Amino acid sequence: MIKGRTNLRSRHPLVTVVGYFFRQNMKFVMVILILVFAVFASAQQKEPSKAFEAAAKYSRDHRGIAVVVMKGDKVVFEDYAMQGTKDLPWMLASGTKSFSGVMFAAAIEDKLISGFDEKVADTITEWKSDPRKSKVTIRQLLSLTSGIDAGQIGRVPSYSEAIQSPARHDPGTRFEYGPVPFQIFGEVLTRKLKPRAETVDSYLKKRILEPLGIKVSLWRKNANQPLLPQGAVISAAEWIKFGQFLKDRGKWNGKQLIAAKLLDELTIGSKTNPAYGITFWLNEDGIGPSGGERLSISGDIGKKMSASTKIYMAAGAGNQRLYIIPSEDMAVVRFGAFGDYDDREFIGKLLGAK
Repeated sequence: MIKGRTNLRSRHPLVTVVGYFFRQNMKFVMVILILVFAVFASAQQKEPSKAFEAAAKYSRDHRGIAVVVMKGDKVVFEDYAMQGTKDLPWMLASGTKSFSGVMFAAAIEDKLISGFDEKVADTITEWKSDPRKSKVTIRQLLSLTSGIDAGQIGRVPSYSEAIQSPARHDPGTRFEYGPVPFQIFGEVLTRKLKPRAETVDSYLKKRILEPLGIKVSLWRKNANQPLLPQGAVISAAEWIKFGQFLKDRGKWNGKQLIAAKLLDELTIGSKTNPAYGITFWLNEDGIGPSGGERLSISGDIGKKMSASTKIYMAAGAGNQRLYIIPSEDMAVVRFGAFGDYDDREFIGKLLGAK
């Protein structure tokens, strides 16, 4: 055997030279191969998913302005149309509401509020003499089941005006969508923060916007107080940060800013309306507002998805959406300019279910 190999090398000197070079430069060759494979893998990762492309096309075909997909801690897909860009300020409309839910969780953690079921009348003490208002909890207020007249969509009273709204039903018996409950929550926070010489505006910035580095283009106000049902105007690049924070259950840059269990509570529907938690729409059958901002992925699309696929969203008029899909480690911003848009169609395409 040894003699045979020696004879082979003597007959093929080029083989001997190449073999010698390879042995002497094995480390160099391995480094080159690793780099080649790394570049190839990177290129593969940057190639947009066909599912994302299909969802983006659906969005564009239905007056979509922007689609931004974050998976893990990276934006993996972006699509803009109708002169939209990632930095274009856009009105969130009722997508603003979910900032109140997160402020609620933060206020509990900061011991400004004792818990989700604290009575509103403990702070708005003039409610104590009202047989219905005296029983309303802050959970019921922000899950829109307080029984208080929710007001007309688009007409937002000041905080002090909102607390004058009458209770039409017993707490927990009706779901009613409107701006008033969020402005009442603003008055609750205003009174809670007064001893600390803070305002709703300063608390919102200190507890949410500044830690997440969210730059707000505009937050509309009434009586110099932030409109909590519909006041925020921000870009897709900024709203996706809020989505990442929610997806990661309150963790940001390795630090837990708000306890995960408190944020989890926001995504539990009420018995009155399983499709709405505390300021978030849920992937459950239930009641939607007249504007149709209800996320229910059922039927054929739902059957194609995993039973463990939990989805919730912040939603605003004109089809503004912030979807959170924990099972996919995904947050998605979708901006629109009204149009005939369907959440089920978009999500189905996004997850490859259609």
